[in-house]
Amino acid sequence: MRVHIDQEKCCGAGSCVLSAPEVFDQREEDGIVFLLDAEPPADLHEAVHEAVAICPAAAISVQQVEGAERAERV
Repeated sequence: MRVHIDQEKCCGAGSCVLSAPEVFDQREEDGIVFLLDAEPPADLHEAVHEAVAICPAAAISVQQVEGAERAERV
């Protein structure tokens, strides 16, 4: 999984940070999201998908990485 964020869409709600604090954080000056881990381990994927689903600005997306999918299945 590879996580992408669009900082221009971000409204600073912080719901992503609450869902997956190991993956997302916010800038102190304006609350805009930034990534701590663009390719989180499999045990965080569910939390990242939750963050995508609840983001009010739809600023987060994920892309499945083919090599990572194979590694997760092994």
